[in-house]
Amino acid sequence: MRMFRNLKIIVFLILLIGVFVVLNLSGFTKNIKNFFYSVSSPIQKTLWQAGKNTSDFFSGIIEIKTLKKELDSLYTKNQELLGEIVVLKELKKENETLKEALDIELQKDFQLKIAQLIGKDISQDSILLDKGQKDGILKGMPVVTSQKMLLGRIGEVYDNFSEVILISNKQSSFDAKISEKEIFGVVRGKGNQELYLDLIPKEKEVSKEDLVITAALGGIFPQGLLVGKIKDVRKTDIEPFQTAEIEPEFNLKNLDYLFIITDF
Repeated sequence: MRMFRNLKIIVFLILLIGVFVVLNLSGFTKNIKNFFYSVSSPIQKTLWQAGKNTSDFFSGIIEIKTLKKELDSLYTKNQELLGEIVVLKELKKENETLKEALDIELQKDFQLKIAQLIGKDISQDSILLDKGQKDGILKGMPVVTSQKMLLGRIGEVYDNFSEVILISNKQSSFDAKISEKEIFGVVRGKGNQELYLDLIPKEKEVSKEDLVITAALGGIFPQGLLVGKIKDVRKTDIEPFQTAEIEPEFNLKNLDYLFIITDF
């Protein structure tokens, strides 16, 4: 009985192999494959498209990350270029200021230290410069523009900064004279960027638009620095002296680089 069952299995296998051989020889297998591919191709196409979309999606993410890195790199380079442009512009301004000083021989007359104005306190008639004790700046040193206009003198000195007391400060006073006239007086600050020439001898003739320059009498400032011009004269029969309002030559709004006179 057992041998009969094994024989049946062997016969079945032989017949099955024979069927496959016949089908293969007859080309019927190709038709079966064609049918299988026809049925399965939409599914394969969907799966392939899904895979392609997934691949495209991840490729897009990678491209976005790459673009972001490139944009960040370009932004950094742009900021660096902007910084370099600012530095170059500042150097250009500084060079122009130095050239202007050379043109009027300011550097020939005095030993100078160029400094940048970095702060203003209009209410106190003072400004702040970016040079200090580490740069050899000392209290009392005069501060002028490249056009040889007097601004004031160094007040407080810090390691890297200096405060300048403007000539219009109420604490400021110094000897001066009317240019091209032997008329002397004392310039006093009134605050709020205003000043006047005091103690002018009554008999002297002072006119509007007369230029006021520093005198060497007090030794505070070197002689010949431009202070301003007369805009009003006050004279009475009672007072032994006359006074004159002075319009300062400097304008804080237009100032950037200044010169500290370290020796005169």
